[in-house]
Amino acid sequence: MRDNPIVPTIDLAADGVRHGFLRLPYSRDDSAWGSVMIPIAFVRNGPGPTALLTGANHGDEYEGPLALFELARTLEPKDVTGTVIIIPAMNYPAFRAGTRTSPIDKGNLNRTFPGRPDGTVTEKIADYFQRYLLPRSDIVLDFHSGGSTLDFLPYCAGHYRPDKELEARGFAAVEAFAAPWSMKMIEIDAVGMFDTAAEEMGKLFITTELGGGGTSRAETVRIARRGVANVLRHAGILSGAPDRQPTTWLDMPSGDCFSFAEHDGMIETMIDLGETVKKGEVVARIHDVSRTGAAPQEIHAKMDGLLAARHFRGLVKAGDCAAVLAVRV
Repeated sequence: MRDNPIVPTIDLAADGVRHGFLRLPYSRDDSAWGSVMIPIAFVRNGPGPTALLTGANHGDEYEGPLALFELARTLEPKDVTGTVIIIPAMNYPAFRAGTRTSPIDKGNLNRTFPGRPDGTVTEKIADYFQRYLLPRSDIVLDFHSGGSTLDFLPYCAGHYRPDKELEARGFAAVEAFAAPWSMKMIEIDAVGMFDTAAEEMGKLFITTELGGGGTSRAETVRIARRGVANVLRHAGILSGAPDRQPTTWLDMPSGDCFSFAEHDGMIETMIDLGETVKKGEVVARIHDVSRTGAAPQEIHAKMDGLLAARHFRGLVKAGDCAAVLAVRV
């Protein structure tokens, strides 16, 4: 297979702390021999586990970058046993544009794995993670939130996995993260995800959804910063015990958790995040904005549960995710 064109500007093997870039050549109108420069921090202190910490897999999600840029600035090699690889903004073009997908090729990085070394910019980024970063990692923490279109209860999540030992280790890492909510999660579209790539390699993988709306809140950033330190302590990379805060476990047992809009219009959420709902209750209404006098279309809960996520923007299109339910464990 062809070599990936991305070149690290720092040594990814020696002890110490290094700040640099993953340099991806990208020739364009305003820079004939230009590059995409993806910031990376590498902290190593002898043998031990390796943690890969990532944010802005989607470019409009900010808790991860805020937590990881600060961690990269403050983490000292003397405090580490093993290695910490910090990439605050995986899809750096999307992060700089404030968009979910790349403005260069419209690539959704979290649907692009395993990528291609001779593909688009987004495919090359995915391929580099797939072939050069994931294989050297023992635990992966990938920060997400709802971006511009969704809003979530702040939770850390692990996936159900065929390997029950890895599944249990993942849920233990989720509990150590100590978000207010902890999720046993299924994915409705797992093909091409970073999650899937890591888990198919047998890696310990956890993720988050820490809010949304295309911004961050003081509370969710605090959760992210405490959580990443807790995960590093849990992994034995940082000394000391995790700062365990109370968490409520949730489960997403089936596809009935998800409700989708079937009409364009203006969405009215009928319950707030964290509130309970019974099967058959109206969780949202979609109002026709093309004319007056039309009754709103109702979206009914397909199960008992509580509202874990909702559509954020005021206007909705057919096919948009309108609500996500979960059940307390």
